[in-house]
Amino acid sequence: MKIAVLGTGMVGHALAGKLVSLGHDVTMGSRESGNPKGEEWAAQAGPQAHAGSFAEAAGHAELIVNATPGTVSLAALAEAGEANLNGKILLDVSNALDSSSGFPPSLAVCNTDSIAETIQRTFTEVRVVKSLNTVSAPVMVDPARLPGPHDIFMAGNDQESKSAVSALLQEFGWAPEHIRDLGALDAARGMEMWLPLWLRLFMQQPQGKMFNIGIVSE
Repeated sequence: MKIAVLGTGMVGHALAGKLVSLGHDVTMGSRESGNPKGEEWAAQAGPQAHAGSFAEAAGHAELIVNATPGTVSLAALAEAGEANLNGKILLDVSNALDSSSGFPPSLAVCNTDSIAETIQRTFTEVRVVKSLNTVSAPVMVDPARLPGPHDIFMAGNDQESKSAVSALLQEFGWAPEHIRDLGALDAARGMEMWLPLWLRLFMQQPQGKMFNIGIVSE
């Protein structure tokens, strides 16, 4: 599959690298063609890896991953261009974390809205699916690094799109029974509001230790 990963940070690198290793044709997108981080990644990742602008990456892709910070995601997607986004699945892994008041950051969007819903309202022809935003980048692409069963969540308005994202998550190693479909895209509010608690848990972890949550029921 031809996939665009928008964003050159840690999350973008983790997802793009894993997707290439799985045999996908991946373009890492950034604000401008020739971005050093993108070009360096593409040179090291092999012939299935490419780098370009947001618009070039999205135009090349069948599926788009938004790995930009949630506070700038709308601007990044606007640069990608509606014509390059329309009709495509957009896997949104972003969190709208605002660090302007220090650490831990607060959420710029919460309670009655989410960044995923904002993206969907702005780009109405894009099929937005929210997932992977509740774990750190290494766990996103390698759930087996944590012992025992644990869960990842998913929300979106289009079932066919969620099925495609679920298949991609299974390629990453997520077991189908631990991919929790929470329903329509408004469930992204809860997924994004998990981040303040996640950050507090992260601050309590020994350095370098990964973690996640699992649903336990009768």
